[in-house]
Amino acid sequence: MHTDTDTSVTFASLSLSAPLQRALADKGYVRPSPIQAQAIPHLLQGRDLIGLAQTGTGKTAAFSLPLLDLLQRRPAAPQPRRCRVLVLTPTRELAIQIAESVEGYGRHLRVRCALVFGGVGEQPQIRALAAGPDIVVATPGRLLDLMQQGHLHLDRTEFFVLDEADRMLDMGFAPDVGRIVARLPKHRQSLLFSATMPSSIRDLANRLLTNPVTVEIAQAGTTADRIEQTVCFVDRPDKHRLLLHVLNRHAAGQRTLVFSRTKHGADKIARNLVRDGVRAAAIHGNKGQGARQRALGEFRDGIVPVLVATDIAARGIDVSEIGLVVNYDLPEEPEAYVHRIGRTARAGASGRAVAFCDREEHALLRDIQRLIRRPLTPDTDHPFAGRGAPPTVDHRPPASRSRTTPSAPNGHGGRPSFRHRHPSPLHRGGNPYRAR
Repeated sequence: MHTDTDTSVTFASLSLSAPLQRALADKGYVRPSPIQAQAIPHLLQGRDLIGLAQTGTGKTAAFSLPLLDLLQRRPAAPQPRRCRVLVLTPTRELAIQIAESVEGYGRHLRVRCALVFGGVGEQPQIRALAAGPDIVVATPGRLLDLMQQGHLHLDRTEFFVLDEADRMLDMGFAPDVGRIVARLPKHRQSLLFSATMPSSIRDLANRLLTNPVTVEIAQAGTTADRIEQTVCFVDRPDKHRLLLHVLNRHAAGQRTLVFSRTKHGADKIARNLVRDGVRAAAIHGNKGQGARQRALGEFRDGIVPVLVATDIAARGIDVSEIGLVVNYDLPEEPEAYVHRIGRTARAGASGRAVAFCDREEHALLRDIQRLIRRPLTPDTDHPFAGRGAPPTVDHRPPASRSRTTPSAPNGHGGRPSFRHRHPSPLHRGGNPYRAR
């Protein structure tokens, strides 16, 4: 297993071909991220690989750069309804972003990439496959449909990438992935990327990969050191007013991602924000493809600075400058918390993550703190401090606790709760999010 990082490594030292070096120079990229620096040499040598890395670590370039390089070094004529590289990913948004990255890095190469995902018409995708693309980036359901119709054959596929493997299984795609993998040649180079490595992913890796090298950038459950993480204890009816307070206090016009546990909840949160003059949009699985892409585009461009999302929809969000992540609802699975806050503090930036915890979410909070191996810092400087808090809270590491040390009565250092008696700046014209 490789976990160390040599900060002296540059893209120029990674033996990538001249056209790829030109594309990287065009983008102003000089030094690879840790996963890129560690994965690229192994992939250029033809090794199978397991990449364990959180969202925002640069894993798309970690696999697309060496695969583009290998395609260029081994030229082959296009074969109708066949591809040389198959990248399988759980969501259409992520598929689109991967394809855009591949096309950007391969701009000086004669490489064709086809996108396959549901929610849109099949005919353009069928035509793209008929032309014999070098690379196919796909979601499992639509890919399997087109394969069963005879529009794509995988018997000549040389490279297979399974991206976001943990989320792929969470979304119930395991049977589809199995059917697709069964059509792949036995002799191929395979890559698996995942943020976490539970036993189900390890079993999958054992079936897919041959003598793989493992590159681990962050241990499962760890979170970025540059993210300031706090928790606000609050009664559920007060969550919306607390969200307005947090946006006004912390975000200052930055892109903010708000997480809801349900699709209905995401719509309601966004609707309430818009009602109160906050430019916001919701994104989830029930939204049409056009609506999702429009919301993402407006969020990326800063037109809509607040995006409310469910966990599955958020897997396709790749925006580099998200300053604040709000967990309006705590996730049922603690690993999802790591995925959520990984949307901020990317590319060396710092970020902030705020979790709202009501009385029914205390157990979820304990699971999260156990997974990330640290307590979230209670935020007592908000209008609803003390409400919804556990009866006793000891946030020190276990080794420093004493059985005889009492906790503060309200779990917040003795600070009394109080009602918000003064109008919020959000209603005094100081709202940087107000719709125009």
